[in-house]
Amino acid sequence: MSGGTRLENANPLIFQRTGERLQTANDEDEDVADPIDDREIFDLIRSINDPEHPLSLEELNVVEQMRVRVNDQENTVGVEFTPTIPHCSMATLIGLSIKVKLLRSLPERFKIDVHITPGTHASEDAVNKQLADKERVAAALENSQLLEVVNQCLISNARTG
Repeated sequence: MSGGTRLENANPLIFQRTGERLQTANDEDEDVADPIDDREIFDLIRSINDPEHPLSLEELNVVEQMRVRVNDQENTVGVEFTPTIPHCSMATLIGLSIKVKLLRSLPERFKIDVHITPGTHASEDAVNKQLADKERVAAALENSQLLEVVNQCLISNARTG
């Protein structure tokens, strides 16, 4: 965020972060099947930085575990995200950041669907169409300036729950 630029949502509500996932003996055992689940996906995306505020998507309630769906057997991951305001101009960037984080983190076998929570954004159809279009996503990631912004969103924060 450059100095002097006006924020769209200058005073967002800040939500409590959920606790870290506790590791079990089975999580550490390489001989036990460990399918990817909703919480694992949520843990991957919860700390993504908001492009406008020095807060995580979880702290702004943009992502919630209840809006993550995983079917490990069918190799699908679905994430709904909720922009903080209905006319958020950063919605596509936020969705792209979530998608890139998952593309970089998950095995290639997964089909990843990232979209806006229905009814929460004025341009949800247009944003969802962009996020679902593989060619558009690939072209966006070839833009070095846009890729730099996405990478800034993906840099982990030192904050913990």
